Amino acid sequence: MKNQNKITFSRRNFIRTSALASGGLLIGFNFFTACKEEVIPPVDISKLNFNDFNAFIKIADNGYVTIFSPNPEIGQGVKTSMPMIIAEELDVPWEHVSVEQGALDTKNFQRQVAGGSQSIRFGWDALRQTGATAKQMLVNAAAAKWGVDASTCSASNGIIKNSNGDELGYGDIVNEAAALEIPEDVILKSPKDYRIIGKDAINVDIDKIITGKPLFGLDYKVDGMLYASVLRPPAFGQILESFDASEAKSLPGVIDVITIGEKARNYLNQESFDRSAHWSVRLSETDKVVVIGKTTWDVIKGKNTIKAIWKDKSMTESTELHDKKMNDLLNGKEFNTRRSDGDIKKAFTNADKVIERVYESPFLPHNCMEPMNFFADVTNEKVHLVGPIQTPEAAAKVVASLLNRNLEDVHVDMTRMGGGFGRRLYGDFAYEAAEISDKIKKPIKLISTREDDMTTGIYRPAIKYKIAAAIKNGKISGYHLKEAAINSNMYGLIPHFFPAGAIENYQVDTASYQSNITTGAWRAPYTNFLAFAEQSFFDELADELSIDPVELRLDLLKNVKDGEDSNIQYSAKRMTDTIKLAAEKGNWRKNNNGVHQGFAAYYSHNTHVAEVVDITLKNGKPIIEKVTVAVDCGIVVNPTGAKNQVEGGVLDGIGHAMYGDFSFDNGKPQDVNFNTYRLIRMNETPIVETHFVENELSPTGLGEPGLPPAGGALANAIKAATGQILTKQPFIKSFEDRKTDLNV
Repeated sequence: MKNQNKITFSRRNFIRTSALASGGLLIGFNFFTACKEEVIPPVDISKLNFNDFNAFIKIADNGYVTIFSPNPEIGQGVKTSMPMIIAEELDVPWEHVSVEQGALDTKNFQRQVAGGSQSIRFGWDALRQTGATAKQMLVNAAAAKWGVDASTCSASNGIIKNSNGDELGYGDIVNEAAALEIPEDVILKSPKDYRIIGKDAINVDIDKIITGKPLFGLDYKVDGMLYASVLRPPAFGQILESFDASEAKSLPGVIDVITIGEKARNYLNQESFDRSAHWSVRLSETDKVVVIGKTTWDVIKGKNTIKAIWKDKSMTESTELHDKKMNDLLNGKEFNTRRSDGDIKKAFTNADKVIERVYESPFLPHNCMEPMNFFADVTNEKVHLVGPIQTPEAAAKVVASLLNRNLEDVHVDMTRMGGGFGRRLYGDFAYEAAEISDKIKKPIKLISTREDDMTTGIYRPAIKYKIAAAIKNGKISGYHLKEAAINSNMYGLIPHFFPAGAIENYQVDTASYQSNITTGAWRAPYTNFLAFAEQSFFDELADELSIDPVELRLDLLKNVKDGEDSNIQYSAKRMTDTIKLAAEKGNWRKNNNGVHQGFAAYYSHNTHVAEVVDITLKNGKPIIEKVTVAVDCGIVVNPTGAKNQVEGGVLDGIGHAMYGDFSFDNGKPQDVNFNTYRLIRMNETPIVETHFVENELSPTGLGEPGLPPAGGALANAIKAATGQILTKQPFIKSFEDRKTDLNV
């Protein structure tokens, strides 16, 4: 493993091993004919002689290996990195491997989910173990064939050798290996011996992506497939009263106009269901009008001609109402205490000074580049679903229940996703596609427009934090955070993150207002806004205490003893090392010649991240020049992919903190497309330089942890440059002229 400190760069998947009654190969891989050292991948892999053994690997007679990646790919790189782990322990050259997306297979895989930055973390041990077990069984079979002890044999590059100089390709002894029992103990490679893990690997789909080959959900089609577009209520809290589809039905290419929603209502009306926990099904329960046609254009055009009358079923809400409700919650007394250390009341009573701030953030849509879409073909024999989804198993279970079918009759194939960010955790689009196909008895592709996605989706909840700190004798003696959120509380799952454990008297209280606007996970759930609030607040505390912001965090971490408090999830040592690396590489406040810097450090998704933002002032306007990032995510499987994830998270965090805004008026979203919803632009993106902390610990998440500290580091840099304290996102609202006064 290379020294990652010197490398500069500009969600649980278990593989199940099971015994075969006949004593066959008992691991999750396929081995066929010989895997030879000299392999020249052919131009057309489809012409090779592959023989499927099971769901994980197949090997051609010339030694070319295909590895199936089981987890959904949303751009986080697992379709590349997970097979790299398998190939490493299997000991086959990466250049001899091709990768294909696996289908949903609950018998052979576990946790086929893309969410929480957990795929590599939970798949790490199982993937290595499976590869090493496969290799050892093949070695044992070769040793038995030669009549020698297995300890005298070795495997490398798909070839097994013994001390006498004999060689066998993996495929030469696959049948013998299949008859052996699984070895209980296998030796995993030491990181120093890795030849694939830790080396840069190009995205396995990159050629298809840049040449426009069919790869994403929108690309999928079959002969005889029809298209469907859904007309949904224009405002949350409304239901369909009546509609006139006569004009739509008269259009060429429109085949039919139907309604759906009944099956979702029946599903939600089952006993023991908590409706509030089934947001995505709730999106599907209201009666909706569906236009069926021959092409995408036919159904979108037809939908636009439908004259629908909607009536209010419940109160239609506005941003003003949400703002009032959250303020009332923050100023009220009805809270759930998530964590309470020491005596917070005493600390504030005895304080020399109390500092308090309120931080605010709006709802945010996901805005995936590829709008929601899904294919469904429901027949009497099966339910075939194909498309981009982060939770294929959950989708299969819900569809089986919706359609009153056996789960084993539901087959889900996953396509690559053009973005997810949490939106595709919720399978409402898959449920709707299945209900439509079931109703018309035809294969259909449900497609959404950008307007559909932005106005009828699931949003990051609006939220407010009130944070107060007690100062006594020049030290932080108390810390009290109150949270008010729309629907689910964002802080509910993370009461054990920094600064918990670092401050003796510490308390977190939460409250929420239940809304009919659907909310859910958004990239780096719970921490994407909380990190900005807390890290900005720490900067103010540093100013009050006349201490460098980096030193303040390091001093607080000295109060935490790793391993002594089971209620602390982060590592004080790893966080300290990450902070020091970011400060060093970012030249923290060292001869910066007009550069103003902001710092933030945060732990989320099992990963420690610290960031330094550099900005300059041009004609009095802040310009982001550079972001230096230090990351401790354990062993880096694919440095190229890791860099992409960190960089993307940082830019996402900066862009949404700066510009992301979304409001409602009488339940109706006020932005419907990118002409009014502001995203960061290419010319506004800074250089992002990433450094990985060197260690040999198991990998942790990377798809999300780079985002949370970005907003705080940027806010602190702007404060250093202009003196303005930012407490409300988007930051652009804090300046008089939203278009020109801040050019990032």
